[in-house]
Amino acid sequence: MNTSRIISVLLIIIGGIVAIYAKAGTEQNQYILIGGIVILMIGVYRISKNIPSKNDQESSSDTNENS
Repeated sequence: MNTSRIISVLLIIIGGIVAIYAKAGTEQNQYILIGGIVILMIGVYRISKNIPSKNDQESSSDTNENS
């Protein structure tokens, strides 16, 4: 795994833990919950932007077959 992917996975894990911690308390702190969700979503975004689209793969293989 490269450094960028490790950072993204850590952001997802930390964001999930923070969000669960904020939700688990009897007196919920909404700012901590929002912060945890934001960190989680940043990690998900960083990972998802590196995954190629299924449509991009199909269109590139179609182009190669027609050549």
